[in-house]
Amino acid sequence: MPGAHAPRLPWDQLLRLARSDGRLVADSFTPPIPPTLEEIPSDLHSSVLQGLRSLGVSHLYSHQAEALQAVFHSPIIVTTSTASGKSLCFNLPTLEVLCRDPKARALYIYPTKALAQDQARALQAFALQHRIRPAIYDGDTPKQARAEIRRSSNVVITNPDMLHLGILPNHQSWAQLFSNLALVVVDEAHVYRGVFGSHVANLLRRLRRVASAYRTSPRFILTSATIANPIQLAQRLTGLDDFTLIDVDGAPSPARQIAVWNPPIIDRRLGSRASAIGEAAQIIETLVSEGARVICFVRSRKAVELLTRLVRDRLLSSDPHLSQLVVPYRAGYTPQQRRELERRLVVGEVRAVISTDALELGIDIGQLDAALVVTFPGTIASLRQMWGRAGRRSTGLSLYIAGEDALDQFFARHPHQFLERPVESVILNHLSAQVHLPHLLCAAHEAPLSAEDERFFGPDLHSCAEALVSAGKLRGRDQHPRTPGQLQARSYVPVRPGEYPAASISLRSASAGSFDIVQLHSGELLGSTEEERAFATVHEGAIYMHLGRQYQVVALDLQRRRALVAPFDGDWYTQPKIQTEMVIERLHQGRSALAVQLCFGEVCVTQTVTAYARKRIADHSQLDLNTLALPQSSFQTQAVWFQLEVALAEIPLQAMLSALHATEHAQIAVLPLLAMCDRWDIGGLSTNLHPQTSSPTIFIYDGYPGGIGIAEVAFARFEELCANALRLIAECPCEQGCPSCVQSPKCGNLNEPLSKHGAQMLLESMCGGGTPLGCT
Repeated sequence: MPGAHAPRLPWDQLLRLARSDGRLVADSFTPPIPPTLEEIPSDLHSSVLQGLRSLGVSHLYSHQAEALQAVFHSPIIVTTSTASGKSLCFNLPTLEVLCRDPKARALYIYPTKALAQDQARALQAFALQHRIRPAIYDGDTPKQARAEIRRSSNVVITNPDMLHLGILPNHQSWAQLFSNLALVVVDEAHVYRGVFGSHVANLLRRLRRVASAYRTSPRFILTSATIANPIQLAQRLTGLDDFTLIDVDGAPSPARQIAVWNPPIIDRRLGSRASAIGEAAQIIETLVSEGARVICFVRSRKAVELLTRLVRDRLLSSDPHLSQLVVPYRAGYTPQQRRELERRLVVGEVRAVISTDALELGIDIGQLDAALVVTFPGTIASLRQMWGRAGRRSTGLSLYIAGEDALDQFFARHPHQFLERPVESVILNHLSAQVHLPHLLCAAHEAPLSAEDERFFGPDLHSCAEALVSAGKLRGRDQHPRTPGQLQARSYVPVRPGEYPAASISLRSASAGSFDIVQLHSGELLGSTEEERAFATVHEGAIYMHLGRQYQVVALDLQRRRALVAPFDGDWYTQPKIQTEMVIERLHQGRSALAVQLCFGEVCVTQTVTAYARKRIADHSQLDLNTLALPQSSFQTQAVWFQLEVALAEIPLQAMLSALHATEHAQIAVLPLLAMCDRWDIGGLSTNLHPQTSSPTIFIYDGYPGGIGIAEVAFARFEELCANALRLIAECPCEQGCPSCVQSPKCGNLNEPLSKHGAQMLLESMCGGGTPLGCT
């Protein structure tokens, strides 16, 4: 804690009161850390030195100097803390190269438009307009400006979607860029995980291949939040092997107060707690009234608007002027609205900003005092990234407010372990057939595929191309031998070269098929959803969330593959009832673990949405159940499964299915502790007699076609998974099971039947050991 004579901070009284009534379950204080500085290399180009002077930069942080030296010898990934000046790690080498070679080009890839705008401003601040010509090329770029960008810009700032849809398929129009491409910067690389990361990994391989066709081999510079596997992530994203890791942070770190806040229990029997949003409103009001500048992160656009209104209403009676300085920031703004709000943030015209994760990433939003995170954001890496937004210049407050979700309450019961948890590993699977094969088809449209392309796409390129031949997408043709005696090698070209396959690939979906979501009255296309998720998420009557706004599905048109929706503002939500069947298709691995034989492999999941329940938002009580008549949907994915005869020996037969079901829920709830994922990325099935295993079995599977590696982590770390699930259940104070332990917000059986006691018995039996059984 700060010393006795430390100056009073805006949150001192707030934390003191919360400590006394039990809401503050943990807090700690980290002292400031001074910077480690290095001299700016004197041999940098004179224009670069001048640009640094114009910014008032007299020294480099040690990691910036290290990156500047390393990048000219190998690709690099920089994983220092939030606000540590990572952008200078790639801007300096970029400026150095472009100043020394007027023909050179650089490509910056950002996951969001706001980050691209921020980086354009950062480059312009060097005042090197006579040498550096940065330009943003995204969906907001006026069409009349695009030709000039292709022709003359030497720093093109874009995003994966534009690279996929606009640049690579039209690389002939970008010959000036690719013929002189010296550097590729991939900022916020930790964002590229799961399905999105798997797509981007294929996209970057296509980028390297197109550059090679123009006889360039650009240097790659990646930056990331702190993660457990930075080198592995860099290698999997780019396909390059010799990355140098820059992870020793030389930037100063201000003093920081870290606190974990758990809303009080309001019904012990049901295990329900006070609203995390309501607690956040009270905290923000207090901090703003005490003179603090605050950022608060919540998980949906609707929560952003609700919390903003609550804080403004609370401030209105005490200080109407302050109430107008509380603003929301979320997706859905026009470009002009977004840039104006970012300007107000930078210059300090607002006192509190309520945001979705749009501001989690490295946008410069000026000096803030406190960063609040309402409910767990999915990963420790994201939490620390959000916390790092505040206290950049002086002592800051980093506060986490737990919700009633199982993982939130697990952390609230173990706050010190939570604060000390290592960051997670980023998971992606770029070779998943559902992701990889469509990108190979795109690559073939960009240039014929041949054996030489194995250096980009791997040794299985031939078999994957043949699969596309069998599907009628590619055709093989023989190449003439290059040297006498050399065997003829096959190349592959599109069957229909006039098509545009990139348009059929969504970088955020593993499914080739999709359903459009259309506003009924305006005809506006709001978005789309994967084919395998459509019946569960946009069935007739479903309440659907888009950009945080609620809509009700009026009709699901199966023939035209679209859902017609209308705005909705009711006080209830829907949850589908789903019948799931599981077929084991291929066993990859098996091992003995915790009285069971654990298996990992490929499965086919078949689901039928049979009904949906309407539930009241306030207390989750069921209003009614409505039947549906929808066809089955199936997809192949990866799963981990285990059979439970021995572990179930002491559990009565009538309680078996309830115990299995509750165990499955608990394991899915804590799996994000081990893998960088969300519980909505995971599916499960528990059955007291599976036809292929002939025994009680629990399956946990990746919720995306082809799988993205989550089940594989569960297989490798099964013992930890079970131990965490047991702790989650045993320590929850509820009597029968609640949303903080075994109830799931996504259960296809509407959380029936469940036995908290039976799941605890089962997991205790497993963790106590036993004789493993054979794998089917």
